[in-house]
Amino acid sequence: MRSTTLRGQLLRWLLVPLSILFLLDAAGSYVVATRLSAGVYDGQLTEIARELSLHVRREGGSLTFDLEKDAERTLLLDPVDEIRYVVRTASGALLAGDAALAAPPPSPLATLLYDGELDGQPARVVRLLSRGPDDTGPLVIEVAETKVKRGTLANEIVIDVILPQLLLILLAGGIVWAGVARGLAPLRQLRQAIAARSHLDLTPVRVDRVPGEVDPLLQSVNELMARLDEVLSFQNRFIADAAHQLRTPVAGLKAHIELALRETDPVRARQSLAHLYTSVDRISRLVSQLLSLARNEGGSLQRVALAPIDLGKLAFEVAMEWVPEAYRKRIDLGFEGASEKVTVLGDVGRLNELLNNLLDNAVRYSREAGRVTVRVTADPRPCLAVSDDGPTIPVAERQRVFERFHRLMGGHVDGSGLGLAIVREIAALHGAEIRIDEDADGVGNTFNVSFPLPGDAPSGRAPHVSSA
Repeated sequence: MRSTTLRGQLLRWLLVPLSILFLLDAAGSYVVATRLSAGVYDGQLTEIARELSLHVRREGGSLTFDLEKDAERTLLLDPVDEIRYVVRTASGALLAGDAALAAPPPSPLATLLYDGELDGQPARVVRLLSRGPDDTGPLVIEVAETKVKRGTLANEIVIDVILPQLLLILLAGGIVWAGVARGLAPLRQLRQAIAARSHLDLTPVRVDRVPGEVDPLLQSVNELMARLDEVLSFQNRFIADAAHQLRTPVAGLKAHIELALRETDPVRARQSLAHLYTSVDRISRLVSQLLSLARNEGGSLQRVALAPIDLGKLAFEVAMEWVPEAYRKRIDLGFEGASEKVTVLGDVGRLNELLNNLLDNAVRYSREAGRVTVRVTADPRPCLAVSDDGPTIPVAERQRVFERFHRLMGGHVDGSGLGLAIVREIAALHGAEIRIDEDADGVGNTFNVSFPLPGDAPSGRAPHVSSA
């Protein structure tokens, strides 16, 4: 079903009320014109009746009606309507006129005007009660006239009143049509501008002379384009990163498979399978971190449901999961909790992921038989810190280590370069601030993640990364 156009709705809202008012005005004008016409011709009809009453004479002992034929023709002459009269005494005796005229309805009024018929045509009748000559008694005079010229006069008055109004409404309709078309021109330009765009062009739409009512729509369209551009940029960057990072391990995996297929010695074949397992494990970790990075990028999310979380309990549970790996590398993994409960607003799964990446980074880069400490404090703000015994990060590099795929020069530890980038994105979703300090004993680094107080809403912007 075709939807109603905005132009059609505007024209209906403007022209339909005008048309209704025009019809009401036409009806009212017709009523007024009919009354005016009736008033004029009723007065003339009454004057004819009065003139006829003056021609009643007393001769001897009886009443007579004395009106010459020429005078009667002059008095009753009408080129349009037919006029007839009758003159009777109070007792009903006919003195003159047409005896076929119907008797008037009873009324005490001296002058009575009413509607009747004359030879089957609608007529207007006046009845006049007049004193006879020498007060001999009342006379009843009736004059009937058809209504042709009354209707003609009423129609002429209505036409003279309504025709200019009709022309004015038609002119107003044309002006309204042109005005609506001109007012909707920016919407047409907006439609043409969007229709002419490539699906790859997400720059803001520009339309000249946009009215105030259309400007919010244009701003919303441009904001939608900006959000789409951001989402597509994230997707394209993710695809490019995934392709770039997977190319090398996939090529290595292919080489190991080819080597294993050529091996006939079971021992060497088993060694090749071990290398294959290591390569697959590396690819699996890389894919997992790429998906995690894509899932936690702030621009790809509308909102994150945050709930009160006991930060100390969460950090202790995650640290306990890393005890076997730390033991395998002869690393002293410790935990220092706050004296009171530390509560933050957060997402449990994402905070687990944040701390897992920090611990993975700490355990991976700490020297053998080193020390890693997880610390939770409450003052002045809730803070989660992870200290390691790895190579001290230079001050100049402390901003860049959170960039994706960035690795310190001279490092020989296998890694994807995504762990700290994931930490930064998750911290951004919680409105947290990341700071890198040198460890208290002068060996290694301390990663501090400071959370906003529970009463403060997370900003959702990228966290501030600072160095001390």
